[in-house]
Amino acid sequence: MIRGLLLVIALAAACAPGPVTGPAGTAAPALMKWSDLKGRPLPAPTHTIRYGDDPLQVVDLWLPAGRGPHPVVVMVHGGCWRTDIADRTLMNYAAEDLRRHGLAVWNIEYRGVDRAGGGYPGTFADAAAAVDALPGAAAQYNLKTDKVAAIGHSAGGHLALWLATRGRLPATSPLHSAAPTKIHTVVSIGGLPDLAVNATAGEAACGADIAIAGAATPARPDIFADTSPAALLPSGARQFIVHGAQDRIAPPWLGKAYAEKAVASGDSATYIELPDTGHVELVSPGTTAWAAERKLLRDALR
Repeated sequence: MIRGLLLVIALAAACAPGPVTGPAGTAAPALMKWSDLKGRPLPAPTHTIRYGDDPLQVVDLWLPAGRGPHPVVVMVHGGCWRTDIADRTLMNYAAEDLRRHGLAVWNIEYRGVDRAGGGYPGTFADAAAAVDALPGAAAQYNLKTDKVAAIGHSAGGHLALWLATRGRLPATSPLHSAAPTKIHTVVSIGGLPDLAVNATAGEAACGADIAIAGAATPARPDIFADTSPAALLPSGARQFIVHGAQDRIAPPWLGKAYAEKAVASGDSATYIELPDTGHVELVSPGTTAWAAERKLLRDALR
């Protein structure tokens, strides 16, 4: 198991533009800042589709050229589960790049923990409802939904993995669904897949605040049982856990530990660590990191 994981790290390093640190006396490559991405012209989606009454209960659909049927990627933004930090438009650059490469993108919005109705269970219910609206839109937009992939960044990586595991939710959970939309492949990029571990990670991993998991009650003593992908393994989905070696927001050890748990549970999971990569490079078209992630999605949906 571990040998396979480390092999992928080596392959990723061989494809990267350079070493993590330069020769003695030289500085390490500079990492991207959010302004480097957000300073670009913002692309616009093809359609915006509502799945609920709240202004944040919407999905942006990005349709490729041609008649289709178009393979679909569900996209989930991060922002520490807080709407005031990030919304779905942060992913517009990546969504447009996937659209140009022939993939339809279902870029979901959801209410964060800082919005009325968000947190537990609202944020999870929004993500689930947004994805469950996809099959109903398939005929109208000629979407191919027999094999759906998902990509999530940062806190969105947690939600993307959770969407793939929610078929295992206990019937007692308010988030249980009898027939959730199946996610075939998940690419978690700089994700936070294990909420119990995140709670111990200090200022990393969106801090130790795990409000997204809700408060413990006598009826619900384990707040991670229906909120943390690590607690719901095996998911049955193919998982790629991608981290930047220099990512300070989602340190690589978080992803590696989760991937090992996923493999031990019987899942197909691959950990990929990319050198010369921080948090922003993972969602920025034009970077080596994004090119690698795009290839994972295109290969999964062929």
